[in-house]
Amino acid sequence: MLATSTPDNTFPATAVSVQAGLGITRGAAFDLQAVCSGFVFGLATVDGLFKTGAFDRALVIGAETFSRILDWNDRSTCVLFGDGAGAVVLEAQREPGTREDRGILSTHLRSDGRHKSKLYVDGGPSSTQTVGHLRMEGRAVFKHAVAMVTDVIEDAFKATGYGADDIDWFVPHQANKRIIDDSAKKLGIAPEKVVMTVEKHGNTSAASIPLALTVAVADGRIKRGDLVMLEAMGGGFTWGSALLRW
Repeated sequence: MLATSTPDNTFPATAVSVQAGLGITRGAAFDLQAVCSGFVFGLATVDGLFKTGAFDRALVIGAETFSRILDWNDRSTCVLFGDGAGAVVLEAQREPGTREDRGILSTHLRSDGRHKSKLYVDGGPSSTQTVGHLRMEGRAVFKHAVAMVTDVIEDAFKATGYGADDIDWFVPHQANKRIIDDSAKKLGIAPEKVVMTVEKHGNTSAASIPLALTVAVADGRIKRGDLVMLEAMGGGFTWGSALLRW
């Protein structure tokens, strides 16, 4: 499952190119489009498919080439976004049903299409027959972001019985340092628990969370058994959270 807003082709899905490149000839490969929330939506989708018993393993990818859809004369957007890719491998396993269970513990997804004009691309095969460029009302996005992000995280706490003090690591979508800081503060998550890589990668949309996970696992912060909260918000608006034990 590949989350992206910048596919190689209108069709087929970029996921099938990855599938072929890896030499995989069975299973299913498909793209998912939820903009910056794509990786979280992808985790929720795979978790649901696992629960049906239809699949046992999945490669969940977030990959973007936002440089292809930026207007380089628009300094309010072109300096913010980057290209990147990251992935996780998931496997369905039975757990004993205790608070120490590993894997995806809770996902909460939201969308509200009334906000489309605040963050969108002004092109598409059916509307303009062009790729188009990213357009964003930065102040409006910031205004909604903190409330939306904290909403789905609080839902995760209610669903699982965990709270901010239980979280070992908070890995948010790397959109904006102020949004990340304000969200953590509102939720009561200590600053030292926040994984931040926006200064290294910029906003890489669906790729930002797996990239941040990669950095935090590689440097030894995220370890087996840690409770990790993921969250993202993207154009549409879409937003979501995923609570997991590493």
